[in-house]
Amino acid sequence: MKRFSLPDLGEGLTESELVSWRVAVGDHVELNQVIAEVETAKALVELPAPTAGVVTRLHVEPGTTVLVGEALVDFAPDGETAPSPSVPEADTVEVDRPSGAVDREPVLVGYGPRTASGERPRRRARSVGDDAPAPAQTAPIAERARPRATPPVRRLARDLGVDLGTLVGTGIGGRIAREEVERAATGLSGQLPERARGAGAAPAVTREAPATAADGSVRRPITGVRRRTAEAMVSSAFTAPHVTEFLTVDVTPTMSLLDALARSPRTGDHRVNILTVLAKAVCIAVRRTPAVNASWDEGAGEIVEYGHVGLGIAAATPRGLLVPNIARAEELSLFELADALADLVRTAREGRTAPAELRGGTITISNVGVFGVDAGTPILNPGEAAIIALGAVRRQPWEFEGQVALRHVVTLSLSFDHRLIDGAQGSRFLVDLGTMLSDPAMVLTMV
Repeated sequence: MKRFSLPDLGEGLTESELVSWRVAVGDHVELNQVIAEVETAKALVELPAPTAGVVTRLHVEPGTTVLVGEALVDFAPDGETAPSPSVPEADTVEVDRPSGAVDREPVLVGYGPRTASGERPRRRARSVGDDAPAPAQTAPIAERARPRATPPVRRLARDLGVDLGTLVGTGIGGRIAREEVERAATGLSGQLPERARGAGAAPAVTREAPATAADGSVRRPITGVRRRTAEAMVSSAFTAPHVTEFLTVDVTPTMSLLDALARSPRTGDHRVNILTVLAKAVCIAVRRTPAVNASWDEGAGEIVEYGHVGLGIAAATPRGLLVPNIARAEELSLFELADALADLVRTAREGRTAPAELRGGTITISNVGVFGVDAGTPILNPGEAAIIALGAVRRQPWEFEGQVALRHVVTLSLSFDHRLIDGAQGSRFLVDLGTMLSDPAMVLTMV
C-alpha cells in the first residue's frame, strides 16, 4: 500500500483543515489527479494524487484539522491488488521515508520538505475482521494526547467540561462526533444513530454546522483565513503606529477617460475601471516617494525600500479577507494591469489563490467603494508601510471653473506606518494619486 500524508505546504504552516474529498474508497485515480481540497490559514489548496492506483482508505473526514505528516489516504498503486474496502487494514502500509533527515514527495511539484521529526508512532496491526474500535489503552501515545475532533467539537467539549481524552471516537480515524460529546456531558446512554453512508461512498463534503443557542445567537469556529486575518490585523494595529490621511478629488476626467476606453477598439476585452487607473497611479507615484514602498526590519535595524512594486489587492471572499498581490506591477501596461487585477480577484473569490501569491506584497489597495463606502481608516497589511482605500465614486455638487456643477467625486484614504513615512512624504504621495485621478494627463509630468 502507498500512504499519502499531508505535505508541508510552505509558509511555516503546520496544519490544514480538510475541506472536501474529490474521491471515494474504491475509486481509481491517475497521477496528479486532484483528490482533496485543504484550507490553510492563507489559501485553499488542491492536493494531487502522488500515484496512480485505487483508493483503499480515507483517514479523515471533511472539517478535520490535520497536522503536517498525518495520514490522509491510502492507495493500492496500479499493478498491485487492492484489498476489499469493507475490510479494515492493518496500519503497516509503505511510507516513503528514506533513512536520514528531510525528504520530499518524489512526484509532487511545489511542496516543501516534511517535518524532520523522524518516524511517527504507528498503531498496532489489527487482525482481519476486527471491526471494533481499538481499546483506549492500545491507542498510540500521539492520539491519546490529542484526540481527533473538529474545531467546533473541541470548543463544545471545552464549553461543556468534557475531557475528549476520555471518549472513544467512532468516526473515520477515531474522530469524536458532537453527539458523543453531548452524551458524555448529559450522562445519557444508548447507541448513537448509525451514520448514513453507503459502502464506498465519499464522506460528506459539508462542514460542521455552526452551533445555534436557544436565544438564536450563532457560534462559528475561528479557523483558517479568519483566524489568520485576525492575528495579522491585531499584530499590525499594535505594532505599526498608523496615521491616516484623506483626500477628496474630482475624478470626472478619469471617468471620461474610462468611457472613451470602453468605446475604443484598442481596449478589446480588457476591463479597465477606476481601480485599474488607481493601481497604475500607485506604481507611478511610488517612484516619486519610494518611502511608501518599504518595510521595517526590526532585526537588522533597517528600513528596506523595495526596487519593485508587489501590488496587493484586498479581496473579500467567502472564506474571509485575502490580499494576493501582483508581482512587479510597475512593469505592466494599463491593459496588462487590468487583466492581472481581474484574474487576481476572480481567483481569490473562487478560493484558488496559491500560497505563493499571498506573499511578496509591498503596498496594498483596498477598494471599499464597491460596497458603497466613501472612506475609511484601513489597517496596514503586516510588513508593509502603506495602504490606500478607494471610496465610492459619487456624482455630487462640486466647484468647477468658478461654478457649482455635478461632478464625479471620490475620497482616497491613505494609512501609513509613521516609523517609516513622515507626514510630508505620505501627503506628497496621496496628492500625487489625487492629481493623476483628477487629471490623467498629469501623468506625463511624473514619468
